[in-house]
Amino acid sequence: MANKLALSDEILLTVDKPARYIGNEVNSVKKDPNEVDIRFAMCFPDVYEIGMSHLGIQILYDMFNRRDDVYCERVYAPWTDLDAIMREQKIPLFALESQDPIKEFDFLGITIQYEMCYTNILQILDLSQIPIWAKDRRNEDPIVIGGGPCTYNPEPIADFFDLFYIGEGETVYDELLDLYKEERKNGYDRKRFLRKAAGIEGIYVPSLYKVTYLEDGTVEAITPMYEDVPAKVKKQVVSDMSASTYPEKPVVPYIKVTQDRVVLEIQRGCIRGCRFCQAGMIYRPNRFRNLETLKEYAYKMLKNTGHGEISLSSLSSSDYPELKELTYFLIEEFGSQGVNISLPSLRIDAFSLDVMSKVQDIKKSSLTFAPEAGSQRMRNVINKGLTEEVILEGALEAFKGGWNKVKLYFMLGLPGETEEDQKGIAYLAQRIAEEYFSIPKHERNGRVQITASASFFVPKPFTPFQWATMKHAKDYMDSARLVNETFRQQVNRKCLSFKWHDAKTTILEGVLARGDRKLSRSIYEAYQSGCMFDSWTESFDYDKWMQAFEKTGIDVDFYTTRPRDLDEVFPWDFIDIGVTKEFMKREWKNAMEEKVTPNCKMQCSGCGAAKYKGGICYEN
Repeated sequence: MANKLALSDEILLTVDKPARYIGNEVNSVKKDPNEVDIRFAMCFPDVYEIGMSHLGIQILYDMFNRRDDVYCERVYAPWTDLDAIMREQKIPLFALESQDPIKEFDFLGITIQYEMCYTNILQILDLSQIPIWAKDRRNEDPIVIGGGPCTYNPEPIADFFDLFYIGEGETVYDELLDLYKEERKNGYDRKRFLRKAAGIEGIYVPSLYKVTYLEDGTVEAITPMYEDVPAKVKKQVVSDMSASTYPEKPVVPYIKVTQDRVVLEIQRGCIRGCRFCQAGMIYRPNRFRNLETLKEYAYKMLKNTGHGEISLSSLSSSDYPELKELTYFLIEEFGSQGVNISLPSLRIDAFSLDVMSKVQDIKKSSLTFAPEAGSQRMRNVINKGLTEEVILEGALEAFKGGWNKVKLYFMLGLPGETEEDQKGIAYLAQRIAEEYFSIPKHERNGRVQITASASFFVPKPFTPFQWATMKHAKDYMDSARLVNETFRQQVNRKCLSFKWHDAKTTILEGVLARGDRKLSRSIYEAYQSGCMFDSWTESFDYDKWMQAFEKTGIDVDFYTTRPRDLDEVFPWDFIDIGVTKEFMKREWKNAMEEKVTPNCKMQCSGCGAAKYKGGICYEN
C-alpha cells in the first residue's frame, strides 16, 4: 500500500531535511492499523537524527511489533521550521509509519534521556493536540507514558504524564498492554485503568500520590492516596540479558543520523561505582550478554541493515569478560569485508592498543581518557579507579604505537574541589605531553595534540553526590578560566588545548535534575515563552528560563546551591532502585574522607542491588 503523507509536497520542499518526516525506511514495520487492538506511538523528544540513534527505542519498537495485537510507530520532535508551519496550518503531529495523527493512538510513550528536553515534551503534546496537563485529558486522549533515565526523578514533569515506567522496558510492558486491552473490552474508563496500572510493579501514576512539603520548602512526604497503590515503586530489571529481546532488523534511516551503525549492547550496569555517575547506580546489577548470542546478532544485524559499521555499547566495556574474544571475532569476521569496528572507551592497555591499531586509522584517530578530575585526591573523592600512573603508562604505550592525538575529559565543580585540583587538569595534560617528548625524536609520529575538555558537574538523583551543592554560573566560568590560564603557563602549551562547556546549561540541568513537582509550572511557562530544543546551543535561552522561574516563584538557589541535610526526604525517594539510601550515605561520607571503595568484582560493598538476583552479584 502506498503511503499517504501527512505533509504536502509544498511543505516538504520548504523544510530542512524533509526525509525526517516521511517514514518508509528500510526495516520499518508495516501493519494495518485497523487490524490491531493497540496503537502505540514511541517518541524521542528531539529531532529525527538524534532519536534514530537511540538503542532503547529500537529495542521497544521491535518488542512491541512482535505482538500481533500491537502496532508501534515512531515520532520525533519536528525542527523549528516545520513546527511553525504545523501551528500555523493546524496540522496535528503524526507518526512516521502510518502518517496518522498521534492523538488517535492509544498510547504515546516518551523516552526521556536528558533534562534539557523537557520543553520538547510539551511541544510534542501541544502539536499532537493532546492536553498538556494530565488532569485535563479525557477518555479519548492517548495515555502518555514516560520512560528512560530521567524518570528516576519524574517529579518536575509529573503533571504532564499519566504514568511512568521505572526501569528496563523489557519486563512488564506486556502486562500493561494486556491490562489496557482488558479494560477496553469492559467499557473503558481512563481513571480506572490508571488505578489498576498502578498495581503493576514498576509503574508510577503521579496523580495517585500526594506530595506534602515542610515549612522550609523541602518534601515532607510522598504518599499514595489509596490503599491499593504501592508506597514504593520498584525499578524493573532484566535478569537474563541473553534471553531478552533484541532487534535483529533495526530501522535504517534515509539520512545521516548521529550514530549510523549497528549497535551491539554487550552488557548493562557497571561495576565501577563512580560517585557522580547515575547510570552506574540505576543500572545495577551488572549483567552480560553471552558471546555466542552477540556473534549471532552481529551477523543478522549487518545482513539486515547493510550498515558499514558496528559498535559495542555498554558503560564500561573493558569490564565485559569476553571482550577479547568478541573484538577479535568482529575484526576477523567483518573487518575484511570493509566493516568498521568502533570501540567505546576502553581502559588503555596492551590489548586495547593492539585492537585499536587493527581497527583504526592511527593517523586520524585520537585516544580518549576520562580522568574526570585533575588531581589524584579528587579522583579518590569521586571513586574513579584511575591513577595518574595508569594514564601516563597508557599514553606512553599509545605514543610508541604511533598515536599522537589524545582527548581528555574532566569535570569542574566536583564536591570539595580546590583551586589546586582544578589546576591539576593542566598539569596532567602537560605530563602526558612530557611522555611524548620522552620518546627519541626519530621514533615520534609528527606533532602531538592533547585536547582537554571540561564540563561542569551536575549532582544527580540516586548517586552518592545527590547531597552535593552546586555553584553559581559565574563561579563555574571562573574555574574554567583559571584552568585555561594554567594551560597557558605550561612548557608544552603549543600542543595543549582546553575547551569548556557553558555553565548556564549546567545550572538549568541542576534545577531540573533534583527538582520537585513545583517546577512543572516553570517548565510550562518557559515553553509558553518560546523555549524549545534547550540542549541545542543555538536555541537555548537562559534568560527566558530565569524569567519563567521568577514568574512562577521558584528560587533557583534552593535547588542548586542549598546544602542538603543527610536525612532530607528527596522528591525521588519513593522509587526503589535496589541500591539503598544507606549505601549512598556511606559513599557520600567516604567521598568526604577521600576513601576509595573497591569495584564490585573485587568485593561486594552491600549496595542492595543483589536483591535483583542477577549478574555479577551472583557470579561471585
